Amino acid sequence: MSTYTEKVGEKLNDLLEKTYDAEKGFKKAADNVENTALKSYFKQKAQERYNFGHELKAELKTFNQDIDKGGSIIGSAHRTWMDIKAMFSQENEESMLEEAIRGEKSAINEYSEVIKDTSLPLSTKSILESQKNKIENGLSRIKTLEDLS
Repeated sequence: MSTYTEKVGEKLNDLLEKTYDAEKGFKKAADNVENTALKSYFKQKAQERYNFGHELKAELKTFNQDIDKGGSIIGSAHRTWMDIKAMFSQENEESMLEEAIRGEKSAINEYSEVIKDTSLPLSTKSILESQKNKIENGLSRIKTLEDLS
């Protein structure tokens, strides 16, 4: 069985932090759109990220790793930018979708980087691959929602 190194713990905590950021960002996006399909989508994605966070925390605890709390400064700045865009943008829903697409693509890249780590235990790798697949599937759904905005 592979063991957690400090480096792996740090990578997973970074993912956890970004998961918190994504959850808050999706909640913010849901608050800033009127379209019911988009609102529902953003709420569902916020709940998904909440669930991801709990999965990651449980996995970190299993391997006796410290867990970082809260989100990042970058994530907070991103949500502030979303608020500013929402105030000034005529195409509010389109801009929220664009931000969601950008964020999801970034998340897929971050997951891919961590999954490449050969020292990951199989249970952790399995969780990360499952979460990454859900993000990829959600990205496909965003593309269909773009036509609604």
